[in-house]
Amino acid sequence: MDFAHSERSLHLQEKLRQFLDEQVYPAEPVYEEQAAVNRAAGATFRTPAVLADLKVEARKRGLWNLFLPDERHGAGLNVLDYAPIAELSGRSHLIAPEVMNCSAPDTGNMELLAMFATEAQAEQWLTPLLEGEIRSCFSMTEPAVASSDAANIATTITLDGDEYVVDGRKWWSTGALREECKVAIVMGVSDPDAAKYSRHSMILVPLDTPGVTVERSTSVFGYDDGPHGGHGIIRYDNVRVPRENLLGPQGGGFMMAQARLGPGRIHHCMRSIGMAERALELMCDRAASRTTFGRPIASHGVVQGWIAESRLAIDQARLMVLKAAWLIDTVGAGKARTEISAIKVAAPRAASYVLDRAIQVHGGAGVSAETPLAGAWAQLRTLHLADGPDEVHLRSIARQELLRRGVA
Repeated sequence: MDFAHSERSLHLQEKLRQFLDEQVYPAEPVYEEQAAVNRAAGATFRTPAVLADLKVEARKRGLWNLFLPDERHGAGLNVLDYAPIAELSGRSHLIAPEVMNCSAPDTGNMELLAMFATEAQAEQWLTPLLEGEIRSCFSMTEPAVASSDAANIATTITLDGDEYVVDGRKWWSTGALREECKVAIVMGVSDPDAAKYSRHSMILVPLDTPGVTVERSTSVFGYDDGPHGGHGIIRYDNVRVPRENLLGPQGGGFMMAQARLGPGRIHHCMRSIGMAERALELMCDRAASRTTFGRPIASHGVVQGWIAESRLAIDQARLMVLKAAWLIDTVGAGKARTEISAIKVAAPRAASYVLDRAIQVHGGAGVSAETPLAGAWAQLRTLHLADGPDEVHLRSIARQELLRRGVA
């Protein structure tokens, strides 16, 4: 295994570090202030204005669309070369990924469009997404079924002449309440009598189509995630779109979902590690600057243990993710399924541990909005569920392990 990064990746990493230091970190309090003003004005889901200037600066520095390995649309970096860039962006998880046009759910949607869209679909939706002119959402999970088993998805996509009719109710459509969000990729049942994993398709649904109702947003541990566009609950009621809006092959929903999730899980995991690295830095700084019981917090054995365990957890998780990235590049995501499942459990688990210890060292400040720790913890806790709960991935890993030994 060779985890060495190319000279180009190393150069981009250094440019991103400079961008973070010079532009992004100083913008964090401005972002929070603008978000608070928007909320007070009743515009919770309005994008903070500071992001527009940062996007211009990111493009100027060549830090734009770095996640796409397809040179027609992105930087052409392989997954291993992009992984440390994703980690760095995770250090400012609310700002950096978006201003580089490298934030979920648009990254996954752009990957889907780059792989499966027709020329007309790409022109209408992929191009403006790549330019950062619009945003998109992904409507997959549903409130009425246990979506940890995606085969339960019940929204219907029914062919009627030259149109498909979409009926169902979705939630956790992240970003849907933003004004810039113009299109949803919806997954639903198109072939009810087909085999279990050939029943579902994906279809492009403009959010201004009659019958589409964005009901409201959910919250995450009390966070509205307003600047990111919230997490929409969307009703699709007899929504008619042209049959040309079908994305990829009919019945190919699960195949495309897996294609979307492979590299996307690398991105999520590395951003998690970036969050954890910053949390560890904050923990060390806090421990060194405060005194309890007559000596610095950093001198207490229990705190030193937390710091050491955090370093171990971060480095172990990073190596696992880099291995999965290397395998995707060398043998493909299909043959790296076990490793991809493993990092989906290991990276959020490691990062959650670090965030929890950092919060403990900060005391009351850790659970407040005075530091980025509480918000980052809330995001990381959701990753134990997003893209499949930990238990589903552990089940998959166990099955593969048993099959390898001829037990199952």
